[in-house]
Amino acid sequence: MKAACIINAARIEFRAFKTQLAMTIRTTSKTITFNRPFCLKGVDRLLPPGDYRVVTDEELIEGLSFPAYHRISTVIFVPAQSGSAVEMMTIEPLDLQAAQEQDGQ
Repeated sequence: MKAACIINAARIEFRAFKTQLAMTIRTTSKTITFNRPFCLKGVDRLLPPGDYRVVTDEELIEGLSFPAYHRISTVIFVPAQSGSAVEMMTIEPLDLQAAQEQDGQ
């Protein structure tokens, strides 16, 4: 009986932790289209034109009277060098913006 109480307490604590985590980190996802082959800093090859998923994680800055977030990471999903696999690469948003501007010229 005591073990069951400990397990239930652990489940409740884990749920509370998940709720707290979900409230402090937000994730946004967007699709970006490139019309020409492009390069990104940190990616060691030329990437083909197409649609790319970009995911950004941001963390809530605590202690302010209004909600504000700072970026934790930005990743782009790119085709692997061989096969149909996809790789997740960490990138800087400014490098992505520069590649988009280059693609628009």
